[in-house]
Amino acid sequence: MKSKYLYACLFLLVCAFSFAFRIADDPFETLLKKLADYTQENPQEKVHLHLDKPYYAIGDNIWFKAYVTDNSTDQLSKISQVLYVELISESDSVKRQLKLQLVSGLTWGDFKLTDTLPEGNYRIRAYTQWMRNAGPDFFFDKTIKIGNAWANKVMTDTKYTYSKKDNEDQVNAVIKFTDKKGAPYGEVPVAYTVRLRDKNIDRGKAMTNAQGEFSLSFSSKQAELLTSGRITATLTLANKEKIVKTIPIKAVSDAVAVQLFPESGNLVEDLPSRIGIKAVGSSGLGEDVSGMVIDNEGTEVLPFKTTHQGMGSFILNPQPGKTYTARIKLKNGAVQQVPFPKVLTSGYVLAVNNTDSNKVGVKLLVSQSLLNTGEMKLVIQHNNTVAAVLKANTLKQINALSLNKKELPSGVLHFTLFSPENIPVAERLVFINNPADQIDLNLLNLKKTYKVRENVPVEFSATDEGKPTYGSFSVAVTNASIVEPDADNESNILTSLLLSSDLKGYIEKPNQYFRDYSTETRVHLDELMLTQGWSRLLWKDVIGNTVVKPVFAAEKSLKVSGIVTTPGGKPIAKGKVTLFSNTGGFFMLDTLTDANGHFNFDDLRFGDSTKFVVQARNAKDKKFVEIKIDQVPGQLVTPNKNTGDIEINVNEAIQSYIIKSEGYFDDLTKRGLLERSYTLDQVNIVKQKLKAQNSANLNGAGHADAILKASDLAYCTTLAQCLQGRIAGLTIQGSQAFLARNNGVPMQIILDGTSVTPDFLDNIQPQDVETIEVLKSGANTAIYGSRGFGGILIITTKRGGNTGYATYAPGIVNIIASGYYAVREFYSPKYNTSQNIRAADKRTTVYWNPNLATNAAGTGKFNFYNTDESGTYRVVIEGMNLDGRMARKVYTYEVK
Repeated sequence: MKSKYLYACLFLLVCAFSFAFRIADDPFETLLKKLADYTQENPQEKVHLHLDKPYYAIGDNIWFKAYVTDNSTDQLSKISQVLYVELISESDSVKRQLKLQLVSGLTWGDFKLTDTLPEGNYRIRAYTQWMRNAGPDFFFDKTIKIGNAWANKVMTDTKYTYSKKDNEDQVNAVIKFTDKKGAPYGEVPVAYTVRLRDKNIDRGKAMTNAQGEFSLSFSSKQAELLTSGRITATLTLANKEKIVKTIPIKAVSDAVAVQLFPESGNLVEDLPSRIGIKAVGSSGLGEDVSGMVIDNEGTEVLPFKTTHQGMGSFILNPQPGKTYTARIKLKNGAVQQVPFPKVLTSGYVLAVNNTDSNKVGVKLLVSQSLLNTGEMKLVIQHNNTVAAVLKANTLKQINALSLNKKELPSGVLHFTLFSPENIPVAERLVFINNPADQIDLNLLNLKKTYKVRENVPVEFSATDEGKPTYGSFSVAVTNASIVEPDADNESNILTSLLLSSDLKGYIEKPNQYFRDYSTETRVHLDELMLTQGWSRLLWKDVIGNTVVKPVFAAEKSLKVSGIVTTPGGKPIAKGKVTLFSNTGGFFMLDTLTDANGHFNFDDLRFGDSTKFVVQARNAKDKKFVEIKIDQVPGQLVTPNKNTGDIEINVNEAIQSYIIKSEGYFDDLTKRGLLERSYTLDQVNIVKQKLKAQNSANLNGAGHADAILKASDLAYCTTLAQCLQGRIAGLTIQGSQAFLARNNGVPMQIILDGTSVTPDFLDNIQPQDVETIEVLKSGANTAIYGSRGFGGILIITTKRGGNTGYATYAPGIVNIIASGYYAVREFYSPKYNTSQNIRAADKRTTVYWNPNLATNAAGTGKFNFYNTDESGTYRVVIEGMNLDGRMARKVYTYEVK
């Protein structure tokens, strides 16, 4: 939004009440100055990814474009120039991380979904190093379904029911196993483990029935409603092949969690207050309920009910000496008691009415005992920036004003009421959606009907307030008859940058709030504001000077830096440091260390997994020095907050799409355009003396059932490939290692003495590994206790410790640095009617272009060819201009 909006509220029309728009010389000014200084020194960034499809299949490519904005201006960010985009598995493990160069807040990339990945609920997470200071709540974090028919022999369908046993919640699961054609795997042995909160709580063996089903039950032992976990089931097929399937556990009870939210934070005696209610079921989605407010004498005060996805609101006027409870009636007939927050004897209430299309109504309510105590201040913030301060006296119990929405910026506004003592006493979130803030985007020459393989030339125009505008746009064209749209929940630039990025927690179907501007939509959106968490900067931190200082610097470029010391640890000043690399062409750079022994090679540009050699000498050109390379710790993977988007039966949910895509991928494979993974031949590994000095094997280096050395790992690209088929009894499923005898329990991994999760295997580069010690027998695993039940892989890297580099000689270190991802180009065929090209074209993403721009006239062009598949084609265009105005438009046409 343009900067004028930050001051627009100073000109708002106030109803006939005594409000003064003035800044007084008092401590409140100092408080506002502290916030302004912090905001200027610590601007926030937001990320949106435009994805080509709402869901995918193994064999697909995920294409995306990133838009990174600066909160202080709402424009494309110039703060960071490096973006991290991650593909995260169902078990919260990073399967792939891309490092992309940002140019004026824009970049794009892709993920290739190889057949080594299992189906599941994956997440795409994107952030900059600077964003890590605010925490992962503000990252782009989208859950997507990835199905698998192409490389999948066993399909699962799981149904959960819940019951009570000995006053504990009991989870009952029925899992059905079939092949891709729906034929059941009957009379097949299954071994399973149940894992909750990262602990194995149950295991067992069973046999499927004639319908391919088996049942299991386990106790949740009073876990939280939305406790996550998984069932790992290992089937042994008729040919003795073992297939491992992982099924998510979303909840351990069918209970409904109900919360009550007084509009401005508190309930106050004799001051009517709106109360938001939110009910969430075991699926993570809202569940509508009804109920009655009961006081402490058992009197029924008023009925209420939720009206939209478990959300609703009602007005309560708390009476002196009363306490209140909400008696909730659930769909299954159960009754739940939810106490109201404690009622204050005196205080303030901030009431907002945001359902009108043109104005926001605000009322300030004050207890009788607080009248004539001074001046209140209402602060309106947008993106941590104060847009306006409205002042009101306390001569009356009720003060009201009306704010013109056309003068307010789009997005989440934070209203805070301060008492005469300059203490924040009431807060409220308000969402403003001004269509005038968006770019008007139009396709000028799109026809309603086309033929298969027909050329589709498109010209589009972009205007801002009626004037042509420069802008950067991305476009995705899909066959919606095959890829059914998920309109209310797919990636959306307006939702990401205006709504989700400023709110804490899961938002169910966020795009619905931008579907139209009806009264019903505004009511539902305001109920979301009442019941959703606010997690940006808090006033109490500003007042108490407890705002956390940034830890991570804004990343402007790639660099290699570190410190040079004597063997005793004393920094070496003016030491000569040389950086070599012959990856992609030889280059060499020299620099000197500063007074603290630090050196820095910045403004570098190199590809991913680039090998460097760093050589250091002291001022007397002596090589006996120590080099320590600076390392930025990686971002931890937090549990998936998008609980409602997790699908238990992913393949079933997108069955039509993955079955259609299977034929397409098979055709590509036959034509040599898509590769399947391969298994290396088994080799005999014998027990031998291990020379790796840094081995963390508690049995002693070399005391293992099998050992793989660096030379054994030279011809594979992942450690899973290195291990597959080479160790007797060891199999790889979904990038985890399993021993055949251990009922589907994955082998534990100890990397340079540190335990990591079993699915961390493919995060380790084979070229970094010195040895892999395989512990299978009880004699070798006993020393590890329960950790050794599934077997253990002791992995020792060439660096001997998790430092990211290897030392081979005095004064020299070798580095494999993470550089920029080499972005691939989307293949879009061109058909000529005079050519007889009969290879079937069954692409589901018909066209993808992340780099479209408008000219001075506000127009741009692109063209593509339809596939051989008829149906409804869907064109989605998103983008931004230099002023931070956003655009999103969806068009459809028919192909016959």
